[in-house]
Amino acid sequence: MEARQFKDEVFGHFARIGAALGHAKRVEILDVLSQGERSVESLAQQISATLANTSRHLQILASAGLVTRRVEGTSRVYRLADPAVETGYRALVALAEQHIAEVTALSDAFFRQADGTRPVTFSEFDEMSRTGEVVLVDVRPPSEFDAGHVEGAVNIPVADLATRMTELPPDANVVAYCRGPYCVMAATAVTRLRESGYQAVRLEGGYPQWRDAGRTVTS
Repeated sequence: MEARQFKDEVFGHFARIGAALGHAKRVEILDVLSQGERSVESLAQQISATLANTSRHLQILASAGLVTRRVEGTSRVYRLADPAVETGYRALVALAEQHIAEVTALSDAFFRQADGTRPVTFSEFDEMSRTGEVVLVDVRPPSEFDAGHVEGAVNIPVADLATRMTELPPDANVVAYCRGPYCVMAATAVTRLRESGYQAVRLEGGYPQWRDAGRTVTS
């Protein structure tokens, strides 16, 4: 094999990863799967896409070796191929945050309108825990909570918040978290809690960021 042929072929394979990630829905699928495995039906619901389109996106990701699947009854259940895929996804997000100004501007504008509160950092959460009663609420779906969550968190999915809100102490500081800094479920939960009279704020990062910071998790 000539040197030029080698270079063309190997960089062509590198480009396959970029091509597989060249659609917003496929990147979002990796975000969801970083929380735990999911069926095609569940993924379609999470990314607001049809089953056919979701299946097609998964086929493209699988062809690049980014996801794998298993069969459970009549369902196909997908997961990330290995931890390196999530590492690559996080690097992609960090690169976009650093080089595309619209990412930060869009995020700031959305969350300012969504819940109107400044998220608390992990250090600020520690201080809140030392000085008063704090309830940490994981608002992700139960399957994601079961796959891994912050130690001590209680799981009240945002879809169940209206019926389970009374489980929370009325005088406690409620801190909600979900999948990460671009997940909207925690902001939705904070808005509903504050409208019902609770003191509620959003955690700046989600479960993956808490875990990656070396903080205590349960899985």
